[in-house]
Amino acid sequence: MDRAELIDRGASIADRLTTTQAPPPWWLVVATGVVALVLVGYGPLWRITRNVVTIAHEGGHALFALLTGRRLNSITLHSDTSGLTVSSGKPYGLGMILTAMAGYPAPALLGLGFAALLGAERITLMLWTSIALLAAVLIKVRNIYGLFTVFALGAIIFAVSWFGTDTVQAGFAFLGAWFLLLAGTRPVIELQRGRSRRLRNTPQNVDSDADQLARLTRIPGILWVLLFGAIAVTALLVGGGLLLSDATGVCIPVISGESCPVPDAFNG
Repeated sequence: MDRAELIDRGASIADRLTTTQAPPPWWLVVATGVVALVLVGYGPLWRITRNVVTIAHEGGHALFALLTGRRLNSITLHSDTSGLTVSSGKPYGLGMILTAMAGYPAPALLGLGFAALLGAERITLMLWTSIALLAAVLIKVRNIYGLFTVFALGAIIFAVSWFGTDTVQAGFAFLGAWFLLLAGTRPVIELQRGRSRRLRNTPQNVDSDADQLARLTRIPGILWVLLFGAIAVTALLVGGGLLLSDATGVCIPVISGESCPVPDAFNG
């Protein structure tokens, strides 16, 4: 690709960031949802794709650490899909509480935000927002595996948005949104299973986000788990409605308004 082609492609991306794109065919929206469900539900694949959830989880901690005035020191991502975000500040108070509670809701809420962009037919904007968020996380990642994981994911999204056809870009964007929405619930289930196991064996060493919040607020950890689950399920229902309504004509009044457009495929 020569310089002129590079400039033209850059101008095209910039133009697409400020305009809407045609919604994909209904079958692509449904198919990407099914693929995302497999990526979340099938164990061997989940052990790989869960890295994406960990990035979003730690990004949630990092964002609220900054928003509440804490000093963000580092983000570490491990090959077992665990992660750690370290920030400095008072070890108590509202800032610490918000920082601790931001991790588990982050993937589902990010998926909901992406679904809103896709529902507004902003496919390119959604992809480049993903790249920008990954770049922000990359700045604070402090281990080799984490750097590789975040950079590789960003490179894949960039390649799709730069070289992919409209259909490829739409399919990848909808797959990402579906995945985050569906993946929001599984870590919460895993959280409670892990808590239950550790509470039986070593109750004094339970140090999950929910148990940290319990110590900070004196609200039982199980209630925090239930809150995380409620946020994930709500985001999935609302976000799924946004993804389906425009492309398939499935009308959800609370989300879509009183009427929903019916795709041409259903009219023919």
